[in-house]
Amino acid sequence: MEDFALWFIPAVAVLALFFSAYLAIDVLKSDTGDERMREVGGYIYEGAMAFIRRQYRTIALLAILVAVVVSGIVGIFGSEDTPGGGKIEGFEIAWRTGVAFVIGAAMSAIAGIIGLITAVKSNVRTASAATRSLGEALRIGLRGGAVTGFTVTSLSLLGVYVLYLVYGGLDDPQTTPYLIVGYGFGASFVALFALLGGGIYTKAADVAADLVGKVEARIPEDDPRNAAVVADLVGDNVGDCAGRGADLFESTAAENIGSMILGISLYLADPDNSITWILFPLVVRAVGILASLVGLLAVRGGTVSSAQRNLDIGFWTTALLSIAGLAAVTFGMIGSAWLFAAGVTGIVTTILFYYITQYYTAGEWRPVRHIADAARTGPATIIIAGIAIGFENTALPVLVLVSALGSSYFFGVQAVAELGLTVQSDFISGVYGTAVATMGMLMSAAYILAMDTFGPISDNAGGIAEFSHAGKETREITDSLDSVGNTTKALTKGYAVGSAALTAFVLLSAFIQKAEIASNTINLADVRVFIGAFLGAMVVYLFCALAIRAVGVSSSTIIEEVRRQFREHPGIMTGEERPEYGRAVDIAAASALRNMILPGLLPVIAPLAVGLILRAEAAAGFLMIGAISGVVLGLVLNNGGGAWDNAKKFIEAGGLKDADGNPYPKGSDEHAAAVVGDTVGDPFKDTAGPSLNVLIKILSTITLVLTPLFV
Repeated sequence: MEDFALWFIPAVAVLALFFSAYLAIDVLKSDTGDERMREVGGYIYEGAMAFIRRQYRTIALLAILVAVVVSGIVGIFGSEDTPGGGKIEGFEIAWRTGVAFVIGAAMSAIAGIIGLITAVKSNVRTASAATRSLGEALRIGLRGGAVTGFTVTSLSLLGVYVLYLVYGGLDDPQTTPYLIVGYGFGASFVALFALLGGGIYTKAADVAADLVGKVEARIPEDDPRNAAVVADLVGDNVGDCAGRGADLFESTAAENIGSMILGISLYLADPDNSITWILFPLVVRAVGILASLVGLLAVRGGTVSSAQRNLDIGFWTTALLSIAGLAAVTFGMIGSAWLFAAGVTGIVTTILFYYITQYYTAGEWRPVRHIADAARTGPATIIIAGIAIGFENTALPVLVLVSALGSSYFFGVQAVAELGLTVQSDFISGVYGTAVATMGMLMSAAYILAMDTFGPISDNAGGIAEFSHAGKETREITDSLDSVGNTTKALTKGYAVGSAALTAFVLLSAFIQKAEIASNTINLADVRVFIGAFLGAMVVYLFCALAIRAVGVSSSTIIEEVRRQFREHPGIMTGEERPEYGRAVDIAAASALRNMILPGLLPVIAPLAVGLILRAEAAAGFLMIGAISGVVLGLVLNNGGGAWDNAKKFIEAGGLKDADGNPYPKGSDEHAAAVVGDTVGDPFKDTAGPSLNVLIKILSTITLVLTPLFV
């Protein structure tokens, strides 16, 4: 089966890249609408590309600096022992880690940029398709998003596989996975700054556009008289497309590397010394890409009555094919029903997260309607209701996660016993079962990311339709797609938080194994460990404070600019003068890039300080509590913010009615209260919340890279 793995993994990755190119060509040959649509689409494209160029120049400089510093530190601290008696010299670790870091960072950036360009080109085509039918608009929007999904997952898989071979994985399987940890760290580093920069940019512009436009000026959303609207539309792409693409790129890369490291112990325990244990995570990822490919093709255009129902068909197709493919490779490569059960646990976890998130963020269910109902009594009560729903929504996902962790751990122990392998402790076999569950959860990453990127594409399509004064029917189609897109974005964030929780446990376990912590146990009664754990929780909250404050500071600057334009150019409101869109875009970009650096460097510096001062066990406590705090707070921010957003859309769609049965109109006090709630939730769900997913994993990857310093 090793020979099968060695050709199957790259074959699927290359196939997915070709499929992504096919989707891009299919979308780009679609109609681009009338001249006004093309003009607005051009504004968005120019603004997005200008920001991305500035952002990635900044990230590149920071990445090179970190690569040099980390490589230098690792090289100074000498050689490292590995399981099975292997030894890696300090210089070798240093240069290989540095190269892997740069490659991971570069490929993460490339994947995000490719997805961004396609998404920006897709939005005007989706708006044009909406003038004809819901089905055609859904097909173009989803396929545009799928370019990101398949590019990200295939490049992530290919990068890990190629580095493993180039670094000598076939000759020295027990050492090589340690040498490619830098790849995951580089991907995490870029993802964090991409999400932070894009998130600060998009939400600062969004908050400004909503408060000045809808609340103060009482003009519609995406009204061309509002100078912040183009910046808002640009922000949807740089935050939700490039940022989320980089996020899931590093999720899959980090999980693959962590699982490969855990597989070393089973490779050593196997009498045949089969590298199947190390390559198995990559094979499962490849099968997931194939399942996602078929799932995407299952979403048809044509006559569509419900966009969400069609997306659900694709999701279920992906999930069922993932189960079938998992069965084939698990029984074919390893021959264990218990490990198959562990993988299915991950897939079931994805399904449960999918519907729990949908329940808490879609307008059809109690939570969103409860928040919308609170708008009757003003902004204060709608904020209170949203915070309560955000806290409430943590219960079910946490119960699902702990059940998945416990059951997959048990399945891993049973699998190793069934196969007759002798390992040091049940900890190793149990954690491998958890790693397989994480593999199962991430099998659908390509399809989930396609749905996520569909969100900003449909949002932009609505903005373009508003700008170009499209007909009422067109706007109704784009509004319905936008509402579904908000839900799919929330689904992806919930999925990312769930996968981050399982991945964090896998990476923590890899660190414990690499650091050779006694009995694989963290003693929370040890004062150093307790201090490290306390600091882990603190870093999560401090990080969120810095990210949310950055949105507040940036949005205030844009609000003042839009007010100035309204005040000094009264012809804007009458349509006689054109707003200075470019100035608002430049202000948003400069502020986002300036304010992303401090929160971005915090998770790089903090674990280094804890590990150096308090040593390895304290670093493990830091990682454990940091991950737990980050997951729970991420659920609060992501789903709470998503619920506020869709409560506003529920009111705008006429869902909230007065005592006589008449819907509250846009511009009413109730609608204004919902807009305030939405603006409070914006930095929660699109800046701090999504960035926590990456924060959790970057803490783990940098600690893995720097383990020799802490031991």
